[in-house]
Amino acid sequence: MNEDSYKSKFNCEDRLKILADKTRLAVVRCLMGGPKSVADINHKLHLEQSLLSHHLKTLREAGLVVAERRGKSVTYQLSKSVALQNDVIDLSCCTLSFQEVEEKNHVGGHSAT
Repeated sequence: MNEDSYKSKFNCEDRLKILADKTRLAVVRCLMGGPKSVADINHKLHLEQSLLSHHLKTLREAGLVVAERRGKSVTYQLSKSVALQNDVIDLSCCTLSFQEVEEKNHVGGHSAT
C-alpha cells in the first residue's frame, strides 16, 4: 500500500485516535528528529521489543510513518503525508504542536501560592 492509499483509508479522526495513545505519540515525537532505527527508538523510549513493533505497525498502517530496511535493521521516519516544521506536525486536517508550555496555577486570574 502506498502513502496515498493510507490517506484514503485513514481519515483525520482515525489518525488522531491513533496518536491519542501516549506511546505512539512518543514514537512520533522521537521521529521528529529524523529517521531512526528500531534500536534507536527503543533506546530512547525503553519499551519491550514486541510492544514497540506493535505501535510501529499501527503508525505505519495509518500512513504516519514509513519503514526502510537497511541490512538487518529497519529505519523508521515520518511519512511524507506528515509535514514537519519545527515542533509542529501537519496531518493535512489539523496540526499538532509539541512546544513546551509553561504551566501556571491561576485562581481567579491571580497566581496561586
